[in-house]
Formats: sequence, structure tokens, C-alpha cells
Amino acid sequence: MEHQFILQEQPEIKQQLSASWQAPSNIALVKYWGKHGMQLPANPSISFTLNNCKTITTLTATASGSHAFSIFLDGVSKPSFEPKIKTYFNRIAIYCPWIKSYHFKLETTNTFPHSSGIASSASSMAALSSCIMDLERQLTGKDVDIKKTSFLARLGSGSACRSLKGSVVVWGNHEQTPGSSDLYGVDVSSNLHPVFQNFQDTILLVDKGEKTVSSTVGHELMNGHAYAKARFEQAHDNLTQLKKYLKDGDIEGFIKITESEALTLHSMMMTSHPYFILMKPNTLSIIEEIWKYRTSTKVPVCFTLDAGANVHLLYPGSNKSDVERLIKSKLASYCQNEHYICDHIGNGASAV
Repeated sequence: MEHQFILQEQPEIKQQLSASWQAPSNIALVKYWGKHGMQLPANPSISFTLNNCKTITTLTATASGSHAFSIFLDGVSKPSFEPKIKTYFNRIAIYCPWIKSYHFKLETTNTFPHSSGIASSASSMAALSSCIMDLERQLTGKDVDIKKTSFLARLGSGSACRSLKGSVVVWGNHEQTPGSSDLYGVDVSSNLHPVFQNFQDTILLVDKGEKTVSSTVGHELMNGHAYAKARFEQAHDNLTQLKKYLKDGDIEGFIKITESEALTLHSMMMTSHPYFILMKPNTLSIIEEIWKYRTSTKVPVCFTLDAGANVHLLYPGSNKSDVERLIKSKLASYCQNEHYICDHIGNGASAV
């Protein structure tokens, strides 16, 4: 199926091209943990697309005798980013052969602090892939193929394929999701119940430091994991249930699956070989405060976790003022320097 994304035409090379796009990060509800082949997921996942935490990228291409690139973050040259970008360009060259004829200047910035504990790989690779496809449109005159954009983004960072289009995105083959694929993300937000359409995500920054174990290493440790097979089956079942809860507006069901998935992700880390723990004491303190608050007030606030210590606080927009009081009175004290980021559900990438 990958062959469908290979550009068949040989477009006439133009001297200079430029495109600017912004793309948000996303937060997985059903997690993908474990991969195989070329950035393919071991199980399907579903995510909320964020709105405020995004990367803005300008890509300028100048015709050249050979392929090369330079990269700048906030106007400063970032040679440390070059290996990841080089790998990305090498992977997409077969699908966008015209890139071999250009020198690229990549200028990027994030709307969230670089060391905030928010992974920027999803937003940055989604923004870069959007720029690449925009340049391909300028060369060929063909409309941008969102599937190909998501496909290219996946080759840069797996979760990036969920940041292109839609408020809720499924990535990975899932029997109950028509059109789903391991190769790209698909928008499944058309049946999203109104109660979820203004959902909030406040990211509580427990630890802004670099993770002790990278996600890449964590994914690899699922190979041969004692509980991998059961986990992958669980993810399929949880995705089926969660889609129904999102359609029906069942917040209680949503909370049950979302929190269980977050804890399952970290239990996979704690039971791998070698084992590791990314949660911090304050992560657990926040979780306990959330459970206590939800029990006493019946406000439907819940948490999820990425592969790190920070806590994503999820809740309906109608409860925003209540939850803000909880954050300021209790939860912020568990955050590093009392820092947190307010975000909400968004729709994906857009041209700047």
C-alpha cells in the first residue's frame, strides 16, 4: 500500500519554493506502545488533537545540484536536530523524489516552552510534512493528499500522523474503524458528542527535565514483553469501547477507559526488562487529588499520562471554572515552579 504515495510525475524544478504551516500536538487516549517495521504501531490508538500547543514551521526550498538542509529553532541554528531531520528526509525521498533537487531551510518555533515537558516531535513533524506536501502541490498543481501528509509525518514521528486533521484521530488497523490503517491517521470526529467537542486539556508540568528512558527505547522493550500480547488485545477492545463513549457522550465510560489506559502504559514500563519508572511522586499525588476531588464534587475531571511524569487534566469546557479553582488551590503546588499549560481540543494543521 505504501506504493500509492510515491509521486509518479517528474515535476519541473522551480528555482525557489516556500511554505508555512502550523500543526498541534495531540494526546493519546488509547495509547500505542510498541512498534515494528518502519514506524508501524503494534496496536491502534486514538487521540484528542490539541489546539494551543503547536509548532509553526516555514520551509524554504532552493534548487540545488544536490539535497541538503539547515535547521533553525527560534532563529538559532540547531545542529543537534539534524540527525532526526536527515533520517526523515531519507525515509520520504522515495515518496517525494523531487526533494533530492533542493536545499532546504527549515525555520521552526513552538508556542510552548521548549523544555516544558511537552513532546514537540508530533507537532514538529506534522508541521514539516504539511510544508513538504504544500511544496509538492506547488510543483505538481495537485491538491494536497491528507493521507500522504499523515503518512509522511508518521515516518518522522509515529504520533505525528494524528496531528493533521480532525479533533479525534485513530491510527492503526482497527476492525471497528472503517478506513483505519497502520500507515496514517484517520479523522473519526464526525460522531463526537457535543459534551466532548469543547473538552479541555490542562497539562500539569511535574517534571520539565529530559526523560531517563526515551520513548524509542520504551517501544523497543515491548518486543518480547511478557504481557505484550494481552496489552495489544486490550488496546483494540478499549478503542472500540472508547469510540462508543465519545459518540454517546458517556463521560463516566470515557473516564474509566482513559485513566486505565494511562496506568496501563506505565505498567508496561514497570514490567519490561529492563524495567523503568517515568512517573514522579508528584504525579501520584496529583492523581490522588483528582480522584478525591471527583468523588467529593462529581465534577467529571480525569487524567491521562504520556510517556513521562506530566499529567494531562481532561474535563468538559462547562466545568472549566471549577477545575481552574482546583488547579490553583491544589494541583499547581505539585508542578515544577507551579507551571501548567492550558489547552483544549483542536482540529489539526493549517497554513500560516
